Amino acid sequence: MLSAFRTAARPAISRAVARRTAAAVPTGVRFMSVPAQETFEEFTKRYVSFFQEAEDLFEVQRGLNNCFAHDLVPAPEVIEAAVRASRRVDSYSTATRIFEGIKAKVENEKQYQAYLDELAPLRKELGITLKEELFTSS
Repeated sequence: MLSAFRTAARPAISRAVARRTAAAVPTGVRFMSVPAQETFEEFTKRYVSFFQEAEDLFEVQRGLNNCFAHDLVPAPEVIEAAVRASRRVDSYSTATRIFEGIKAKVENEKQYQAYLDELAPLRKELGITLKEELFTSS
């Protein structure tokens, strides 16, 4: 009698297990959405407005970390906005480190010099002296 129950119940149990297993296995693949590619001009505009609105040192440094994490050298407009923001929150050291970040990001010394030349009026206005200028001026 017991063996008759086992044989009769086995198909019902296996159907229930199959239903539960099928419900646990995903039937389709979920694709992550691909973010829209941002142009260099949109990137520049976004970070200029970010630095213009930054209110404290943490925000400025967070924005710099995010900005420099991209595989590009930020435009001079972004650098100017970042330097002004760092001086606005009274962080001279952050302002000078921005230029060190540019030096690390550019491909060669000529590009770095082009940034320094373009941002020379800003550096003079805000009184920013770079490390290499301290040792060369006598």
